[in-house]
Amino acid sequence: MAAHVVFSLLTLYMMMILLRWFGPWLEINTDAGRLAWIGRATEPLIQRIRRVLPHMGPVDFGPLAALFLVWLARSMAMLLFAMERGAARAL
Repeated sequence: MAAHVVFSLLTLYMMMILLRWFGPWLEINTDAGRLAWIGRATEPLIQRIRRVLPHMGPVDFGPLAALFLVWLARSMAMLLFAMERGAARAL
């Protein structure tokens, strides 16, 4: 049960990052209006990543790196849940 909740929440966060990244091309404003909560929810992670990444001109790789890190965290969490469940069955 907990594994499904964690998986779903991290997947939702990944979708929010994708929506924020593709928003300008889809003419969706995630910084104001009804979808402003998406910008507020994703900005802390993306801003930290932008500080670490070198400036690449007009292309912002912060959301892409954030997406990769959340995907990695989701994969590691699922691996840990699977290992925990396997250890519990062995008992």
